[in-house]
Amino acid sequence: MSAVVDMPGAAHLVLADGVVHLDPEPAVLEAMLEGWALQQRTRFLNWESTIRPRIALVRRLTRFTNEYPWQWDPAEVEAFFDHLRTRRPGRPLAVSTARNYQNDLRLFFDYITDTRYGWPSMCNERFGRAPVQLLHEWNTITHTSEYEGAAERRPLAYDEVQTLFDAADGRVGEIRARRRKGSLAALRDAIVLKTVYAFGLRRQEACGLDLCDLRRNPRVADYGRFGAIFVRYGKASKGGPPKRRSVLTVPEMDWIVGVLDQYVSEVRPAFMPGKHPAFWITERRDRMSLRRLNEAFETARQAADLPPELDLHSLRHSYVTHLIEFGYPEKFVQDQVGHAYASTTAIYSHVSDEYRNRLLRRSLQARHGDLWGQET
Repeated sequence: MSAVVDMPGAAHLVLADGVVHLDPEPAVLEAMLEGWALQQRTRFLNWESTIRPRIALVRRLTRFTNEYPWQWDPAEVEAFFDHLRTRRPGRPLAVSTARNYQNDLRLFFDYITDTRYGWPSMCNERFGRAPVQLLHEWNTITHTSEYEGAAERRPLAYDEVQTLFDAADGRVGEIRARRRKGSLAALRDAIVLKTVYAFGLRRQEACGLDLCDLRRNPRVADYGRFGAIFVRYGKASKGGPPKRRSVLTVPEMDWIVGVLDQYVSEVRPAFMPGKHPAFWITERRDRMSLRRLNEAFETARQAADLPPELDLHSLRHSYVTHLIEFGYPEKFVQDQVGHAYASTTAIYSHVSDEYRNRLLRRSLQARHGDLWGQET
C-alpha cells in the first residue's frame, strides 16, 4: 500500500486535523472536491472549461443518488446515465457527451481511490467504507467511431451560406426601416458570421480576436491588412495554453476583404470602443461573448428558415468542405483550421455529390480521353 504523501489534493491537506464536524459526510465531500480541483489546477487544467464542469458533474451524481462517493456502487452510476438518456424526450444525450461524463467520473474515482491521497483510509476510519472505482470497460461506452455527433449536423451548402448571409444583411435593413435601435449591432453580427465562415473559426477564436490580429500577406498585397488573421485563442490541448496559428485569406473568400474594411473603418468606430483591443465590440463597449455570437447565428438561421440542427460550428464545417472542393490540399486545410491530425479534418469535410462527380468525370476523361461521354 502506498504511503500518504503531501501531494496537492491529499486528504490530510484539505481536511483540518482535530476538527469534529457536526455533519461529517458533506464536509468530507466538499474536501474531496476541493482536493480534486487543486490536483487538477496543479496540472494547469482550465477552471472554467474543465475543472468546474467536472465538479458540477460529481455534484449532480451526488444529488441523484442522495448518497456520497464512498457509498456509491456500479448500479447507481449506471442508473444515473440511464436517467440522463431519458430525462429529455426528443433530445437524447449525445454519445460523445455521455463518454466525456464517464471519463470525468472515472478520473474522479481514480483520484479518491488513490491511496497516495489518503481518501480510502480516511473514509474507512470515519465511515467504515472506502470509495472504489465504479467505471470499467464493461460498463462504459466503447469508442467505435471517429465521429459520434448528431447525424443531422452538417456543413451548409453554398446556397444555404448565401441565404444565411442575406438574412443577416436583411435584418439590418428591417431595423433601419422601422427606425429602431440595434441596426449597428445587427450589421456587426452579419459581419462576424461572414468572418467565421471566411476563416473557418471556432467560437472562442472569433470572440478572442483583437484589432491587432489583422495581418498582411506579402504574397497578396492587394488584400492589405486583411491578408490573414492571427488566431491566439485556438483550441488548447488539456493542460496546455491556447494554440496559435495564422489563417490566410484564400482567393475564393476574398470578398471578406471589403467586408472587414467596412467594419474596421466605419462600423467598429461607431461603437466608440476607445482603447479597447477587442475586434468585435458590443454596445456596452465590451468584447462580444460566446453567447452573443451564438445568438447572432440563431437569429440569422431562423430568418433564413434553415434547418434547426445547423449551428454556428456548421460554418466551420462548411469552410473545411468548401476549401477541399476548391481543390486545396488537405494539409493546407488542416493548417488553416488548426487541426493536429488530418483525420480530424477528414471528419469535418462532407464534399457534395457535384464535387465527387467532377472528380469522377476528370478521372474518366484521363482514362478514356476527351471523347468520353460524347454520343457516337
